[in-house]
Amino acid sequence: MPRPSVEAERRAQILRAACAVIADKGFARLRVSDVAAAAGVSGGTVHYYFDTKQDLVHAAFEDNYVRSLQRRRWILDTSDDPVQKLRLVVDSYLPDGEETTEAWKVWAELWSQGMHQPELRELHDRMYGDWRRIVAGVIRDGQRGGQLRPGNAVHLANMLISMIDGLAYQVLLGSTAMPVSRMRATCLAFLDDLKVPSG
Repeated sequence: MPRPSVEAERRAQILRAACAVIADKGFARLRVSDVAAAAGVSGGTVHYYFDTKQDLVHAAFEDNYVRSLQRRRWILDTSDDPVQKLRLVVDSYLPDGEETTEAWKVWAELWSQGMHQPELRELHDRMYGDWRRIVAGVIRDGQRGGQLRPGNAVHLANMLISMIDGLAYQVLLGSTAMPVSRMRATCLAFLDDLKVPSG
């Protein structure tokens, strides 16, 4: 039996491969054999870690979210002021790099499948709840410091998150009216409106 560290590494390898296949083919066309090939392992190895395709995909959706937060941990841990943190959050979510675009495609599949699978809706709610609390916390910091205008921090977080989500979806679909540059400008304009005017 593999050592725990080896098992954890192999499981992570399979989940990364699953995310890549979901992003490339979509949930409906995903086959365990495709994931195995992408991970460079046998189908039996995939089933050693995940009993069913559904178990694999659900774990991949969660892994996608966890890795997304890990990639942004430096933003949340930085000593930058809250306004700059929110600007960095926006920039980090622009779907213009390979890694971020793949993550968005996996997230879009979660939205789609969550409409039909109650277990995914629960996962979706938990992930959004975590993210909403994080963004609302940054906004509250800005309000306490006098950089952001007063208001319900959760409502403002929902506005920013939904703006990022909705515009990113348009970018992913190749909208000529919503290139990445316009998405960024729109989100940053919203943040500018939240700032307390200087002077």
